[in-house]
Amino acid sequence: MAVDVVMPQMGESIFEGTVTKWLRKPGESVRRDEPLFEISTDKVDAEIPAPATGVLKEIKVPAGQTVQVNTVVAVLESSDGASAPAPAAAPAPAVAAPAPAPAPAPAPAQPAAAAPAPPPPPRTAPAPVPAPVAVAAAPAADVRSSPLVRRLAQEHGVNLAAVPASGEGGRVSKRDLLEYIENKPAAAAAPAAAAAPAAAPAPAAAPAPAPAPAPQVYAPGSVRVEPMSIMRQRIAEHMVMSKHTSPHVYSVFAVDATAIVQIRDREKARFESSTGQKLTFMPFFLQGVVQTLRQFPALNSSMQEKSIVYKNDINLGIAVALDWGLIVPVIKHAEEKNFLGLQRAVNDLAERARTKKLLPDEVQDGTFSISNYGIYGGLFGMPVINQPQVAILGIGGIHKTPMVINDAIAIRSLVYLTLSFDHRVVDGATADQALAFLRAQIENWNTPIL
Repeated sequence: MAVDVVMPQMGESIFEGTVTKWLRKPGESVRRDEPLFEISTDKVDAEIPAPATGVLKEIKVPAGQTVQVNTVVAVLESSDGASAPAPAAAPAPAVAAPAPAPAPAPAPAQPAAAAPAPPPPPRTAPAPVPAPVAVAAAPAADVRSSPLVRRLAQEHGVNLAAVPASGEGGRVSKRDLLEYIENKPAAAAAPAAAAAPAAAPAPAAAPAPAPAPAPQVYAPGSVRVEPMSIMRQRIAEHMVMSKHTSPHVYSVFAVDATAIVQIRDREKARFESSTGQKLTFMPFFLQGVVQTLRQFPALNSSMQEKSIVYKNDINLGIAVALDWGLIVPVIKHAEEKNFLGLQRAVNDLAERARTKKLLPDEVQDGTFSISNYGIYGGLFGMPVINQPQVAILGIGGIHKTPMVINDAIAIRSLVYLTLSFDHRVVDGATADQALAFLRAQIENWNTPIL
């Protein structure tokens, strides 16, 4: 039987997705639950399994195209041989009977003599034309749309209530918004031109806009040009939006990590044999961050208009570098997990991020983020805040470094921690106090790991 393959809804707030790659070609067989194609949404990239075993008969949506959820993207010919129930055919519209031709009106009787024309009516002043009544548009908050569409509308200063919606359930899709933005200047110019009085003197011609720079021409074979992936486009939009939204300030602390290095070297074999989990440095920092956020709740907040929203839950976003981009899965309720629970959560999310098995709910609702670029040997960096959060911690590499301890030179394991924070909400004093608190926990670690 023919089985329709549809664009899945990967979460409540997701209404469209982009097919990024087909893993089978028409005519190739696939087993049920085997990966069939990859999609990208404004939340997550994922592999979509085949809904049945059979042969890929037709691809209706090619790679690179964005469609709404529940759109049929392909057709499988299932191997069980049964016929698929056909959708109920829509009833044919009734054919309207032709209306009878109207009877010809009787010819008026010829008057014997022409009647005198009536006197002209007295001249009166024309009645004033009532002014048009302005109808207020519905607030944008009431318009059904995805978080990506709302973010783009905010960036371009567009009221979503004014955008014609063609999405499912009256939702404004990304395509609706982009078409509205593209046509908005021409539409706004037309009424303005019509409202200009005919007798008004012609205004001085506005200076012509500077021509767009011509694309750079490269010698044949000297470059390779590739379109940005959907994920890379989302990252670019999010990073630019964050820089435009938050005034970023940075604080960097040098932290002696010798204590946790010694604990890891001493306990990693026993930890792995007892739990089946590899012991990394990340849970040390995660547990320290949880305690820090409890002491400094401003770092675990967000800004909403002229209010600060303090979060009771601590949901830690962990940046995971992928071969095709970057994603930030979230450890929900990190304050409820012990050391082992944090290590398991990190390992699980990182593995499923790399195999495209994450669910949309696992990459949203973060309250604070951590970027561990030190695994590649970096000393320190200046990470960009993950909106709508107000801070992110960057962890550099742990390097053996000569330090002065009690007026003597000693070799210690040093790590640089960078806190990027939103200066609208967090002051420099608060940020430095929080980093000093975290440093004290790392340098004087006394919490059992098993």
